[in-house]
Amino acid sequence: MLTVKVEKENPMAARLRHIALSVSDPDKAAKFFEDAFGMQRVGKAGIGCYVSDGTINVALLKYEDEVPGFQKGYHGLVHFGMWVDDLEVATKKVTDAGATYFGGRPDNNSNTFYDVKYKTPDGVIFDLTHNGWRGAVKEVVPAESQKVPAE
Repeated sequence: MLTVKVEKENPMAARLRHIALSVSDPDKAAKFFEDAFGMQRVGKAGIGCYVSDGTINVALLKYEDEVPGFQKGYHGLVHFGMWVDDLEVATKKVTDAGATYFGGRPDNNSNTFYDVKYKTPDGVIFDLTHNGWRGAVKEVVPAESQKVPAE
């Protein structure tokens, strides 16, 4: 008997690949992520640095003044980022779902990292990009394909 493996199509067009944290000291925070989680520094940010596990990029940012959307002195999650196939389609989907534009701009230069920021109806800030972040990859092999159970 011939068995044909049918790949289950993933209906999601967006992948969580970026998180930004407001920290008091980016270098100390990066050292923690390196030591605690085995992440690696993958680049500098204008006000901090990036670390990655090879799939997700984490921006560790030190804001001297107010964190956009938060009070001065805030430390914690700033925003998350979704890597999408088509920025125009994703923009329509998120705004149709109730998101509002917050800042940034799309850039057609594929070598440029940029942030087009929106807010969820609850006010959580997120980015959309079609060209990703340093140290992150868009597609990964799901655990079920690797025959490794999630714990």
